[in-house]
Formats: sequence, structure tokens, C-alpha cells
Amino acid sequence: MSHALAVGQPFPSFALPNQDGQTMRLTQFVGHWLVVFVYPKDDTPGCTVESRAFSSALPAFEKQGARVVGLSADGVDSHLSFCRKFDLKTPLLADVQGSLLSAMGVGQSDFQGTLYWNRETFLVDPRGTVRKIYRDVKPQGHEAAVLADLTALAASDAA
Repeated sequence: MSHALAVGQPFPSFALPNQDGQTMRLTQFVGHWLVVFVYPKDDTPGCTVESRAFSSALPAFEKQGARVVGLSADGVDSHLSFCRKFDLKTPLLADVQGSLLSAMGVGQSDFQGTLYWNRETFLVDPRGTVRKIYRDVKPQGHEAAVLADLTALAASDAA
């Protein structure tokens, strides 16, 4: 288990497929704020609440110059059906090997005998530096808290 990522550290580089099988890289987000929300499993209750909330709030995040991506260990096909079922607007990255999740230091929890990655969110500034980390996230209303923090951080950086 690698060390948990800390505020002030660079976000780890990645190249992972999204739900359409297109490779997305950290370099694509340079110059933009980036919200990476990690969730345990596609099409499960809490993950659906959180993913739909970030999708609904996407215009507000984009207004702040931010990009939002979901991340889980589910595969591309699983992500695609999850996106289609709930009309999700955010890219969902498939980290099937758990390489980025490990590099981020995301914890794992046992649920009914299966290990799942924990629900955590990372707020990354336009230079690729981690500015805020949310651990033990509760899905309901989480996107609003992240948006409020992003708005405050972006304003203080611009000042």
C-alpha cells in the first residue's frame, strides 16, 4: 500500500480509458481545476447518487473552469452501461489494475467479503497540485461542498 497523497503534492500522472475506451491523461487537464471523485462501484446506490449529482452540477463546475471525472476500478463496459443508464455527463475512468487509485493512496474497505476502493475526492489546481482531499465521503450533497471549496480556492488564487 503506497502512502496517501497529501495536499500540496502533485497529482499522479495517469493514462486511463474512459467509458468510451478513449485514453485520458493528466496532461489534458493542465490549466484547469480538476475534480476526481473516486467511488466504489458502478450502478450501486451511493455511487449512483454521487455520480448523478456531479453530472447535474457539471455546468456549475465548468463555469469555475473545472473539469470533473469519476474514477473506479470497474471496466470500460461497466462504465459505459452506467453512463447510459443514468445519462451521466462526466467521464468515468476505468482503473481496473488500481494503479492510479494506489498512487493516490485511496483506501480500501471490506463489504460483504469483497474489497472496494473507498469513496474519496481530490481537488487539483490548474498546475496539477492537490489542493483538497475528501476522505470518507457521504454521497448526498458532496458535489455542493466540493463546488463551494473550488469556488473559494479559485477566487483566492486569482486574487
